[in-house]
Amino acid sequence: QVQLVESGGGLVQAGGSLRLSCAASGRTLTMAWFRQAPGKEREFVAVNSWDGGSTHYADAVKGRFTISRENAKNTVYLQMSSLNAEDTAVYFCAARVGSGAATESYYYNYWGQGTQVTVSS
Repeated sequence: QVQLVESGGGLVQAGGSLRLSCAASGRTLTMAWFRQAPGKEREFVAVNSWDGGSTHYADAVKGRFTISRENAKNTVYLQMSSLNAEDTAVYFCAARVGSGAATESYYYNYWGQGTQVTVSS
């Protein structure tokens, strides 16, 4: 059983930066970030394939967010910059068994508990 532990959320002013971390137990997996704002559906943010060879971003975060991974620590990061109020959400780390850098949540087998990111304007 894979467990995902997220950290790094918090309150930040608009224009600021935050870095989220997600540590996974067990095998190396394709890992992604999703987010869910109040009253909205969960949406894809970024994904990095298990070998780091494939990375994709949602249009809303492209150029502002960077996903990276450190396989030796089985950890994936989400560096977020130029944050704005629309980025306020609970951010979830997700992992899947498989090499494809999927952007749909139903492909993911494992989920973290979520970490709140609040951007004040």
